[in-house]
Amino acid sequence: MNAAADAATAAALMAVDPLGLGGVWLRAAAGPDRDDWLAQLRGGLPAGRAWRRVPLHIRDAELLGGLDLTASLREGRAIARDGLLLAAHGGVLLLPSVQRQAPHVLAHLHRVLDTGELPLEREGHSGARSLSLAVVALDDRTEDEDPHAGACAPGLAERLALHIELGAAGLPAGTPWPPETVAAARERLPTVAVPEALLRELCASAQALGVASLRAPLQALRVARAAAALDGAAVVHTRHAALALAWVLLPRATQWPAPEAETAPEAETKTEAAQAPSPEPHAPEAGAREPANASPHDSPELAADDPTDPTAPAPAEALLDAARASLPPGLLAALAQRLAPAPGRGGARSATGRGGPAQRLSARGRPLGARRGRPDGQQRLSLIDTLRAAAPWQALRRREAPAAAAGPRVHVRPDDLHVTRRRQTPQATTLFVVDASGSSALHRLAEAKGAVELLLADCYVRRDRVALLAFRGTGAELLLPPTRSLARAKRSLAGLPGGGGTPLATALAQAGELLGALQRRGETPQLVLLTDGRANIAADGSPGRERAGSDALCAARRLRGCGAAALLIDTSPMPHPHARGVADAMGAHYLPLPHAGAGELSRAVRRARPAAAALA
Repeated sequence: MNAAADAATAAALMAVDPLGLGGVWLRAAAGPDRDDWLAQLRGGLPAGRAWRRVPLHIRDAELLGGLDLTASLREGRAIARDGLLLAAHGGVLLLPSVQRQAPHVLAHLHRVLDTGELPLEREGHSGARSLSLAVVALDDRTEDEDPHAGACAPGLAERLALHIELGAAGLPAGTPWPPETVAAARERLPTVAVPEALLRELCASAQALGVASLRAPLQALRVARAAAALDGAAVVHTRHAALALAWVLLPRATQWPAPEAETAPEAETKTEAAQAPSPEPHAPEAGAREPANASPHDSPELAADDPTDPTAPAPAEALLDAARASLPPGLLAALAQRLAPAPGRGGARSATGRGGPAQRLSARGRPLGARRGRPDGQQRLSLIDTLRAAAPWQALRRREAPAAAAGPRVHVRPDDLHVTRRRQTPQATTLFVVDASGSSALHRLAEAKGAVELLLADCYVRRDRVALLAFRGTGAELLLPPTRSLARAKRSLAGLPGGGGTPLATALAQAGELLGALQRRGETPQLVLLTDGRANIAADGSPGRERAGSDALCAARRLRGCGAAALLIDTSPMPHPHARGVADAMGAHYLPLPHAGAGELSRAVRRARPAAAALA
C-alpha cells in the first residue's frame, strides 16, 4: 500500500466494502473535485447497485413510505408504497448538505445503520423491513463559515467509517482504480485474515488518541481488511493498519499522544544518526518503500510486502508514525487546529438563529389555508378542497376509465390532493426557582411574588406563561404550574413558609425535568434561579455542605444539557463565589442583585432575557 494516501484510494476502499464500512463523511465544497470523487465511487460499485439522493426538507412519507392515497382510493383497499430508504436498499444513499438536513432524517438513518432494518408504524401499517445501505454524507461547509467546525451531525459521523477531506489541505485526487481491480478485491475480502497483535495495536492507538467510541476500532479493522484486499494481500499488514488509523481514528482524535521520554543512550544514538551522511540517492537499500508520489497501482500489487513478519506486533508509536506519513502535509495541521478549543463560549449557532424560529409549521395552530400537496405528520388532508379540485374533472375521467361501472365513484388523482397548513407560535414559559431557606426567605418570596405579578401583565399581552418552584428544608415544591392566571399565582404564593435547609441539587433536578417536559411539548422555556448558591442539603436529603455543593454542581451541569436559556440572580448580601460557580456550571447568565425590589427584579429579568437566550 502506497504511503501517500489519495482520494482515489479512499473511493476504491469504499467500493470494496460499502455496506460493511457504513459510509463515508466527505468534507468538500461543491465542485468538479467532489463530482469526480463521487463518479469514482459509483464506477467502482457493482453494476445495478442503487444510488439515491436525499433532497433537503424531505418528508417522512417520502423517506419511509406509507399509504398510497390515490391508489388506495382507486382500488378500494389500502395500498402501501416504498420510500426512498427502501429504494436505496443494498446501495448508496447520498446525503447532500448534511449540516442542513432535518433531525428526523438523521434519526432514521441512525436506526437503519444500527439495526439493519426499517420499522414501519405508519397509517395503519405495522412491521419491519430488512434494510442495509451505505451513506455518503456531503459536508460542504467552508472554513470561513466555521473554522473550528467538526462534525455537524456527530451521531451520523460516528457511524460512518471513513472521514475524508478534499481540497488544498486534504487528500490529493490520485488516479482512479480500474473497476476490475476493485471487483477482484471485493471477492478477496472475506478471506483476508487479521493478526491479533495488530488488532491490539489499533485499539491501543485509539486509546492514545482519546477516541472514546467503541465503533471506531471495529471500523478501522474493516478499513484495514479492505486495504489488504485491495493490495492483493491475504493478511492485514502494518501499512494497511496505518491507512485505517489515518482515515478512521485520526479524524476522531480528541488529543495527541504525549511523546515518551527518551533515555540518554537513545538520544545520543538518534543524534549520531542525524549527523551521519545520508546514503547516495542512486543506491537505495533493499526493501525500501516506494516514493510518496508513486501511483498506487503502477504494478499488479500496490507495494512490496513488509520486510518484517506480518504477524509480529507493531508498536503503537510506529503505527502512528506510519499514519502521519500517509497524510498530506497540510491535513495534520488542520486536524490539530480542530482539536483546539474554539474562541468564546459554546459551539456553532444553529441555522435558525439565536432564539430559534419565531413560528413553525405544525399540525396544530392557526390555519393558513389549503394548498396542493400530500398529507404527512405536519400537514393534514383537506378533504373539502381535495374534492372541490377533483369535481370538475369527474365526467371526463369516467369516460377515460376502462371500466367505469366497476370503478370508483369519485376519481381522485395526486394533483387533486390538498393539505391544510397551520402555523403555531412556540409557547414561551418562564420558570422561577426561588430559594425559600434561611432567615431572609420571606423577603425573597415577597420579591418573587411581586416580580411574577408584574411579569404576568406582560405575559398576558405576549400570551406567555409563568411557573414557580420553591425549595426549602429537604425538598422542592412546584407552587405554580405554568399558567397565565394572575389570581392563581397570588393564591399559590400566599401561604408559603420560609426557613430550613437549602436543597439546591433537588431543586435543579426537578427544574430540569420540568424544562424537559416543556421542550418536548414544543415550548420555549426560560429559567430564572434566585439563590445565594450555598447548598447544605445533598441530593439524597443528607446534610453537609461539601457533598451538597458537589451534588448541586452535578445537577447544574445536567441542567445545562437541556439547552434552555437560564438566568441566576445572586440574592446574597454580597456576591458569593458559590452562586457564580453554579451559574457557570449550568451555563446561566449571572446577575448579582442583593437588594432589589419586585420592580427592579422584573426589569432585570426582561433585560437579561435576550442575553440568556443568546447563551443557550
